[in-house]
Amino acid sequence: MDAADLTAFGDSLAVPSVVCLWAAVLLRAPAALRSPQQRGLWLAVATAAAAMTLNLPDVVAYAMRDPHYAHSVGLVRNLIGVLSAGTVLYFVAAATGGRILQLASWTGTAAWLTTLAVLDTAAPAHTAHTIPATGDPVPSLAYWLLLITAHLLANTTCVALCWRYSRRTESRGLAAGLRLFGLGTALAGLFWFVYLLKALFASTWAMPALPLMMNLHGLLRAAAILVPTLFTLRRTSSDIATAWRLWPLWHDLVQAVPHVALTKPRAGRVVELLWPPVPRNLLVYRKVIETRDAILILGEYVAPGVPELARSHVSGHGIPEQRRTAAALACVLKEARQAKLAGRPGQPGEEAAWELPAAMQTSAEGGDLDDEARFLVDVAQAYGSPSTTDFTALPPDPAAPAHPVRK
Repeated sequence: MDAADLTAFGDSLAVPSVVCLWAAVLLRAPAALRSPQQRGLWLAVATAAAAMTLNLPDVVAYAMRDPHYAHSVGLVRNLIGVLSAGTVLYFVAAATGGRILQLASWTGTAAWLTTLAVLDTAAPAHTAHTIPATGDPVPSLAYWLLLITAHLLANTTCVALCWRYSRRTESRGLAAGLRLFGLGTALAGLFWFVYLLKALFASTWAMPALPLMMNLHGLLRAAAILVPTLFTLRRTSSDIATAWRLWPLWHDLVQAVPHVALTKPRAGRVVELLWPPVPRNLLVYRKVIETRDAILILGEYVAPGVPELARSHVSGHGIPEQRRTAAALACVLKEARQAKLAGRPGQPGEEAAWELPAAMQTSAEGGDLDDEARFLVDVAQAYGSPSTTDFTALPPDPAAPAHPVRK
């Protein structure tokens, strides 16, 4: 790929980069404006999106038709770029918790913007802001050095911070976001370093790569602030899948023990997921808790010896060992539910004829609810399987005081 092809490829990413940036900015706006920790990062991306919009080839071509437009677009683009650099420093200050650094970032940004405007006004009449291949920079060398210094200072500080904190955090989402933002910022730093070489030494060998650097920087920054959204979507998708798989078991158990349900069940599984009776982020939590409560109550209807029969039954059906506990529980629940619906008396207050599996005991004692959810999904899968449907026992002995073992 020669220099012209490299530049053309970089330019082809200009519009996708800007579109992705604005999409990310709009999607993250509600959460970012509520969170002081995210506000600086969001502002940095929003201002970068505005600056890159003014640098789109079509926008530049339109501005060049009129000298006044060319000057205004160039100046505003550079001022917004410095504002973006300032918000990056503010993000660094907010992340480190330094109030003095936060104040210094805004004060420095205001001073930089004012100085750039003064230097632009003091320069001889000019149109576009540029560093030509030959001749002096427009509007002045001092203007460009001040502009480049602002970006290099902010970008270098931000890259160091992102690298440092991405290695310390235990959150995969935060680490991914920091690394993506740091990588995008590093590309922006290289972009301005190339401009520094051009301003000081008239070096132009890396100029064809500038569009690619800047537009990749935009894509990476957009991805960085979308990481929380992507993790939320992933969690939501996982919760929907879990709730879908739990529904048949949950529905049958709640039908037998209706008072464990916080709200009245919907008419069907699809309606339950499309229009959940509780906040969507609590849907799986409620399903797991209500299923566990129903299992505990139905434990009063488990006849002595039935758990042993269930374990023997699933062992003879070739069920993998890691799923046998779930399959045996599904068989026991089938029998207990039938006993409850048939109106047979339970055994409240007496020693249970069975005990909760380890995954449910750990969760009930404050452990990981996700482990219990995964176990209950296995129970739900076994509950509708032929091995559970085939599990039967003899009718109870009429002379027995409770539920005797069925043989």
